[in-house]
Amino acid sequence: MLNLYLAPSSSSSRRAKKRLIDHGIEFTERDISKDPLTADDIKRLLRLSENGTEDLISTRCISYRKLKVNFDNLTVSQLIDLMVNHTDLIRRPLIFNDQQLQVGFSEENIRSFLPRHARKELLDDMLAHADAVETV
Repeated sequence: MLNLYLAPSSSSSRRAKKRLIDHGIEFTERDISKDPLTADDIKRLLRLSENGTEDLISTRCISYRKLKVNFDNLTVSQLIDLMVNHTDLIRRPLIFNDQQLQVGFSEENIRSFLPRHARKELLDDMLAHADAVETV
């Protein structure tokens, strides 16, 4: 099952949700601003990430700047505790299943969560559009 962790105030979260709905993809939704992530949730996401906390922590958020913490000097446990206590440090949306994680919204990367037939339709549409452009 696909999971979408989002914050409704985030435009990237709204776009990701819309894209999943537009493609008829079933997913469970969790508003992490109302239902914050636990340490176990964050550990699960870290296991799926390619770059660990670097993938999950938003360095552009206000909390990141206000904390004035040297993140490089923290242990993994300390980083997890920080993310549990400061949920706005976590980048959104988080789209994941048991095999992969996408942090933030990327039109290109979200395709990997689409069923094969939907990816084929998108490719066919892109090729038809490219052919139409070439003939003009």
